[in-house]
Amino acid sequence: MKAIRRFTVRPVLPEPLRPLSDLARNLRWSWHADTRDLFQSVDPERWAASEHDPVRLLGSVSAERLAELAEDSRFLRRLTEVAGDLADYVGGDRWYQTHPGELPAAVAYFSPEFGVTAALPQYSGGLGILAGDHLKSASDLGVPLIGVGLLYRHGYFRQSLSRDGWQQEHYPVLDPNELPVALLREEDGSPAQVSLALPGGRSLRARIWLAQVGRVPLLMLDSDVEENDVGERGVTDVLYGGGSEHRLLQEMLLGIGGVRAVRTYCRLTGHPEPEVFHTNEGHAGFLGLERIAELCDAGLDFDAGLEAVRAGTVFTTHTPVPAGIDRFDRELVATHFGPEAELPRLDVGNILRLGMETYPGGEPNLFNMAVMGLRLGQRANGVSLLHGQVSREMFSGLWPGFDAEEVPITSVTNGVHAPTWVAPEVFRLGARQIGAQRTEDALTVGGSDRWDAVAEIPDQDIWELRRDLREQLVVEVRERLRVSWRQRGAGSAELGWIDGVLDPDVLTIGFARRVPSYKRLTLMLRDRDRLMDLLLHPDHPIQIVVAGKAHPADDGGKRLVQELVKFADDPRVRHRIVFLPDYGMAMAQKLYPGCDIWLNNPLRPLEACGTSGMKAALNGCLNLSVLDGWWDEWFQPDFGWAIPTADGTGTDPDHRDDVEAAALYDLLEQRVTPRFYERGQDGLPDRWIEMVRQTLTLLGPKVLAGRMVREYVERLYAPAAHAHRAMTPDAARELAAWKGRVRSAWHGVTVDHVETSAATATAELGTTLNLRVRVGLGGLAPDDVEVQVVSGRVDPEDRIGDAVTVPLKPAGSDAEGHWLYEGPLALDRTGPYGYTVRILPAHRLLASGAELGLVAVPSEDGVEGAGVLMR
Repeated sequence: MKAIRRFTVRPVLPEPLRPLSDLARNLRWSWHADTRDLFQSVDPERWAASEHDPVRLLGSVSAERLAELAEDSRFLRRLTEVAGDLADYVGGDRWYQTHPGELPAAVAYFSPEFGVTAALPQYSGGLGILAGDHLKSASDLGVPLIGVGLLYRHGYFRQSLSRDGWQQEHYPVLDPNELPVALLREEDGSPAQVSLALPGGRSLRARIWLAQVGRVPLLMLDSDVEENDVGERGVTDVLYGGGSEHRLLQEMLLGIGGVRAVRTYCRLTGHPEPEVFHTNEGHAGFLGLERIAELCDAGLDFDAGLEAVRAGTVFTTHTPVPAGIDRFDRELVATHFGPEAELPRLDVGNILRLGMETYPGGEPNLFNMAVMGLRLGQRANGVSLLHGQVSREMFSGLWPGFDAEEVPITSVTNGVHAPTWVAPEVFRLGARQIGAQRTEDALTVGGSDRWDAVAEIPDQDIWELRRDLREQLVVEVRERLRVSWRQRGAGSAELGWIDGVLDPDVLTIGFARRVPSYKRLTLMLRDRDRLMDLLLHPDHPIQIVVAGKAHPADDGGKRLVQELVKFADDPRVRHRIVFLPDYGMAMAQKLYPGCDIWLNNPLRPLEACGTSGMKAALNGCLNLSVLDGWWDEWFQPDFGWAIPTADGTGTDPDHRDDVEAAALYDLLEQRVTPRFYERGQDGLPDRWIEMVRQTLTLLGPKVLAGRMVREYVERLYAPAAHAHRAMTPDAARELAAWKGRVRSAWHGVTVDHVETSAATATAELGTTLNLRVRVGLGGLAPDDVEVQVVSGRVDPEDRIGDAVTVPLKPAGSDAEGHWLYEGPLALDRTGPYGYTVRILPAHRLLASGAELGLVAVPSEDGVEGAGVLMR
């Protein structure tokens, strides 16, 4: 029979064990080994059965066992010690509290998904894992962050395979009462709520669940409340599910509802109000509209409110292709805002203008969430150096007249939270070398360029560690493979072969990620005969562990999964290549450490960052990857191998895959496998071990999320907080009025004449030329603009590269009302060299001269005989 109602019955902990509840409710246990060890000792079998979830563990432990532990003095001493450590961690000063300079009182960090732990399955892939690592590292560093997301009742789907290898999706119902979260409550004990107005007089209400991630609160909005109609209850049903309106409502709840949730949390707890709002990808972009509406209620108009909001907003894009950005029909957006819906005090036309694709090639009827994010954020970044470059080119239409390198989008290369992803065995090896506290500090705060202590670890210890981790992976793979085959309908009698799957002494390659087409899951199958030869080589075999989920609506991705699965099912190779369904954090934490090689072969440059290889590297795994994302930035031959690419614009896609697959096979055959199996005089693979050592010594400190979060604090959060404080209501009004005046007058701004002291088209290195420029300012004053000379090497089309920009000084006006500017031009480089002159808007509150997207350059008439071009 089926129950008509479900309850979660919580255990009553004996008084001496009450701290266990606090430890279970703070997700620091997910990366703190001593806390996990304590919970394991409560009941090792139930700990395993609960999949290492303390909340589930405590809900299943017998009262007899709890009573026994309450009398166990040794257990109680450990409990007191671990609880005290958490109290010190949460309440003590950390890096942020001792950092010089004026830092934000608080930062609100919005993301549509957060991968903190497998016990809180609210993530689909890299974006969510990155967001979870950001929160954990902010906690370790003491950054006063507030995370904001949604609580999805079905999370992301669970994946299994049919008998013929087709991906199957399952959506288990998640009961928040069985998750490590708690309701945020008002002072009278009632659940705190936020509400959004919907068209037709309806409302969308949501409760606020709180997950405590170390020192960082994570607020998660849940629309499954009784006051909502059926449709509204389902808004937070599935991550990245539903049609266009469903996604729009999710993103309105995340952005607008999220700001209201932050205000509620700060009111109830006394947490400082955020000075900086960080939008992790465009999904949360509507947060800026809510903040503008707050300021309009306080007396500002829309334009001044926009300037005030921009000053304190950071926008991070993770998308290297326009197709990856959420875009909505403008009419759909228009119906959800205005007098009959949400934010009635804002003009709908102003809202729509923020997201419209007003640049060449844009779709005039689509509302683009990334475009809105960029217009609402004064600071923006990509997530690797290469991705920053790709983003500047992709969004350059928003800054017409500027070269892509001047588009105001910087980059902060992603990192990974080492305590989450480093195997305990690797941590212990470091602790033996330099002590547990120094090892923990090195993995969390970071700050050094090298981990030189790795040099002192004997080769034998490194190699034994690598084999131990490989052996653990073999055990894990066999267990998961057996479960998968039973789900596919196989009986136990058919599965004896699984006991021979993988070998702890064979070179092991890992490949695990989402399965969009550009990540090329099946590139390794391009020449199946060569792959089989590699898998079955009598002396230098390889084995491959593959995992990944295709989006439920992506049949092309599902076909790639099926193709890989069918190859792995072949009895000739199934002991050497496996596909593990339901890739998630729990699997990943065994997979990364157990592999010798991490393979990544996306279409360059479509990988924004690709952090899985970072997690592998922290465990001594070498990377074999296309030069994309972070690997393009930090690759050295000491750390692994770069797969050559054929990414010319005219390359046929099939031919490109053939060329790059052949390059992959060549590397494996000629360089990777020989080095792994080659033995030195002591019987160890000396050259391989040295690459592992170099990876840990030089690459380890770079890939830390601690390094990433420190960069966000110093390069983006602190400047944004400074700009926020400077943007008083009067300053916001002044800047908005000034921008309006400049935009309306800009058509009259001209570079009329440029002359130089150069007599010929050649000059000697070290020469300084004198420039004299006559400009028209169209009603603007010299204080409103900056006149610049831009110089540098030129290519055959006279495009300036490696440009140096120097402002010119006003030297008075002539009788016709034109302004004269003068200044020197130093010829400090040999070869083809050129310059131009331009005018930009200038104001003390601008973060970049390109901010308005306005620039004036000489006309063809103005440059005749004026410039110098040396070849």
